[in-house]
Amino acid sequence: MIDWVQKGGPVMYPIILCSILAFTIVIERLYHLRRAKIDTRKFMDEIANILRRNKIMDAVELCDKTPGPIPYILKAGIMKHDRPRAEIKEAIEDAGLYEVPRLEKNVTVLATIAHIAPLLGLLGTVTGMVRCFQTIQQKSTAFHPVSPGDLAGGIWEALITTVAGLSVGIPTLVAYNYFVNRISNFVLDMEKAAIDLVNMLTQKK
Repeated sequence: MIDWVQKGGPVMYPIILCSILAFTIVIERLYHLRRAKIDTRKFMDEIANILRRNKIMDAVELCDKTPGPIPYILKAGIMKHDRPRAEIKEAIEDAGLYEVPRLEKNVTVLATIAHIAPLLGLLGTVTGMVRCFQTIQQKSTAFHPVSPGDLAGGIWEALITTVAGLSVGIPTLVAYNYFVNRISNFVLDMEKAAIDLVNMLTQKK
């Protein structure tokens, strides 16, 4: 591996940095989204049963004990249970404005890496070809025949950086699309739960 990095030239170092950063973000996002995932239907049933018994603080306590964005935004609405419908919705929407960026944290960085890594590979390809032509020019000026071994260094650099850039960019793009889909599902669940809660609190009054 070290030999490949050396043959790939200086462009390999930013590609490796991109791979480390992408891997770190993927692990962190997987952990965060897994912790945030709950059984929304079961949770809403529990909240509904508590609110039917008019035990507001029990509902708030359940939200505090349950991790994830859905309990957080529902707690904001429950705290306004005695206010008009518009104020309840506004409280939930304000809480959602805080939670959605937390779900999307660093995901745009993955998109950037997915675009940059192949371009870095292309840059390595260009610099490798430049080395080849420099070698040809130097040998021809000195009236020495150019052998395949003379060009091997530039060709190695061109091929290795291309492979490395694509090897980082493709999985990162797949991970980015996966997280975008997961976050969209989270937001949809949050919207449904918010509507259900507003209806419950309004009907209760």
